[in-house]
Amino acid sequence: MISILAVVGPTASGKTSLAIELALRLGTEIISADSMQVYKGMEIGTSAPSQADQARVKHHFVSFLEPDQPFSAGDFERQARPMVEFINARNKIAVVTGGSGLYVSALLDGLFDGPPASEPIRRHLHDQADAYGVAPLFERLQKTDPDYAQLIQPNDLRRIVRALEVHELTGQSLSAHHRKHQELRPILPSVQVALDFPREVLYERIAKRVDNMLDSGFIEEVKALLDAGHGPALERLRSLGYREFASYLRGEKSLQEARDAMIMLTRRYAKRQLTWFRADPRIHWLPATENDFPESFVDRVLQIAGLSDA
Repeated sequence: MISILAVVGPTASGKTSLAIELALRLGTEIISADSMQVYKGMEIGTSAPSQADQARVKHHFVSFLEPDQPFSAGDFERQARPMVEFINARNKIAVVTGGSGLYVSALLDGLFDGPPASEPIRRHLHDQADAYGVAPLFERLQKTDPDYAQLIQPNDLRRIVRALEVHELTGQSLSAHHRKHQELRPILPSVQVALDFPREVLYERIAKRVDNMLDSGFIEEVKALLDAGHGPALERLRSLGYREFASYLRGEKSLQEARDAMIMLTRRYAKRQLTWFRADPRIHWLPATENDFPESFVDRVLQIAGLSDA
């Protein structure tokens, strides 16, 4: 029997809804593989499962860290693998869902931890970022490790610095180390599925999601984070929309400009997600239309996973 049934894919493709229905049908729990849903106080902007959803199905790795606490894909692997084993020990399949490709890969295939940090190298790279901005460092990463560069935001200084640091220390890219590590790591038997909406439909879903976030109090969420002193964390994290609406609250952008920027950035992120996931031949893509509800795919997914009697 498989250990994991994973629902992956780009943002706004209905992963949470489908995962909840699958977990209910299987009588199991959900492990969130989302790099941003781990943070408290960011539930609206990250589309984290609601309290009502979490009352229906137990979720792990949702809203358990402060925004200024670091959490990496390696941390996720070390904590999530024992959780999968615990769920499997009760004769249950773990339902995993999330759009953070590196987190999904870390859990399913294993992740290279890397050499110890080098403070001189990090200090030099941070000095360069202070003097010239993050863009030149990201351009350097695109040359030395284009695969990893596709996974992260161009302003994600922490991950950019770490990847460049590993390359300087070892002479190999972080992606190359990951691939070698995965060859030696025991693989958790899994089935991965993703809903495949036409690009224009996905974009419509993204715009609708952003407007729903605003109606649900997203601006108030951003203000609360800023008031709590988490402004630097919002600049550092891969947090779509938070930086834009922080600018709006500071009077640097209009409401329309912040909304449009959030939609544009989310579309770009969805493209990167699609590039990542489409490169994995193990994923079963299920064609979906604008009239389809994610919940309607439960039986099809269970059939693919060989669990149609569940």
